[in-house]
Amino acid sequence: MTHRFVRFSIVLAALAGGCAMEGGAPSYEGGRHSAPPWSSGHPGADAGAGPSMSEESRERYEAVGTNPFVRTAHDPFSTFASDVDTASFDIFERDIAAGALPHPDGVRLEEYVNYFAYDYPTPPAHSEVPFDVHLALAPHPLGRDLALLRVAVQAEAAPAQVKRPTNLVFLVDVSGSMGSADKLPLAQTLMIAALGVLEPTDTVSIVAYASNTGVRLPPTPVAERARIEAAVRSLSAAGSTAGESGIRLAYAQAEAAFIEGGFNHVALMTDGDFNLGISSTDELVSLIEERRRTGVTLTALGFGRGNLNDAMMERVSNAGNGIYTVIVDADHARRYVEERLLSSVRHVAKDLKIQLELNPEHVVAYRLLGYENRALTTEQFRDDAVDAGEIGAGHRVTALYELVLPHQSIPADAMVREGEPVEGAREIAATDLVEVRVRYKALGASEEDPAFEIRAALTPADLAAAGADADLEWAAAIAAFAEILKGSPFGDVADLPNIAEIVHAQAGRDRDRARFAERFDATRALLMR
Repeated sequence: MTHRFVRFSIVLAALAGGCAMEGGAPSYEGGRHSAPPWSSGHPGADAGAGPSMSEESRERYEAVGTNPFVRTAHDPFSTFASDVDTASFDIFERDIAAGALPHPDGVRLEEYVNYFAYDYPTPPAHSEVPFDVHLALAPHPLGRDLALLRVAVQAEAAPAQVKRPTNLVFLVDVSGSMGSADKLPLAQTLMIAALGVLEPTDTVSIVAYASNTGVRLPPTPVAERARIEAAVRSLSAAGSTAGESGIRLAYAQAEAAFIEGGFNHVALMTDGDFNLGISSTDELVSLIEERRRTGVTLTALGFGRGNLNDAMMERVSNAGNGIYTVIVDADHARRYVEERLLSSVRHVAKDLKIQLELNPEHVVAYRLLGYENRALTTEQFRDDAVDAGEIGAGHRVTALYELVLPHQSIPADAMVREGEPVEGAREIAATDLVEVRVRYKALGASEEDPAFEIRAALTPADLAAAGADADLEWAAAIAAFAEILKGSPFGDVADLPNIAEIVHAQAGRDRDRARFAERFDATRALLMR
């Protein structure tokens, strides 16, 4: 089923002016691009994906690489799965609060951009399509001689009284490394806070895993709150980390209390890696993908510093159709419960994919900022057996593209992918500059069920003489900041003053922006040391 131009807004701006990007892609070998303090010993972000171990700890990260510019005449299609994870930004907040920069391999640009709220109009609840698509196009807010395209998906906000019956299993790592104040105690704070947003008829189970794994609380109605709280408070940390057996037992509890048509979910709460049983990420992903078919989903929640396996936790949460978050303090634990837990409970669409087709007549080249490890092939967009991201009530997904228009040039020395035109039918209208397609499945759909598809487009004639809106300015600033932190070839420390101007101008908009303004100043000082 395809809907053409189903509810979307277009915010357009003139594409004139702006300074050329001096020097093109930065080189950290002197000149105006000074070496970041973490650069020694770490591969460049464009070196491709591969696991790395932080020199200061046992934390594991995986470099996702950096998308190059792509000649539109070579490949006009850009396809990726949606992502609403925030863990990469959570790790930044955790590390900068401790006076350290995040490991560059753990910086995923899209998670920085998507951490913040944006003023996208929200569709009414129970609409035929459970989200709106909003497009914006403007000159680059940081003064580069490029256009910046925003593709945003805003999910409907479910009414407060609408929530599916919930069967929630807390799978808690109680190994010895969880004993510090920023780990198991924070997990306990989160579990008790969750009881306040669940209904008395919802059920909660607790499975604890370390050297030995066991059910600490069988499926119990939230009405028996005192019993649940007692089980939470009884948890203590000791032993090794038998993660595989814990996952299997948690799924068994979820299946024992399974609610047809409800939200059946495992929340994995850990500070790091598994060291007993299955320990390879590929094996864990296979196990979770197999159990996902039962209708039970899984979210990964990380705690503390020094032991986090970021690469593993992101992959297992994606495999479990859940959200990966790192909890940094007690306030964050409570905010996660209030703002994120129920949005996970209230999924509105699944397997959401986004595809752009750009017109070579109107776009010389393009670059997707982030989503490197969420990339899909052109063919996978309409392969409805391919898993993609879920989107919950109130969630939003923002993607940014740098565009080179006919009167502009690809930045000098930039990474560029080009070649002969790729195969595939062209669907974009000759008058369109870009057509955006969003494909998704209804809740409860199987891997074999067909998906729905909606489309929106911009044409060159739509361009209006207006600047970037405040949300696009903020997203551009956050993206540029993330590129500096990850050591991207496109990251430029010379952008810091422009980023600072945008960040401090918008610090009063909400709590997250105000907190980031403080974090930005601390980060800038570290970068410029």
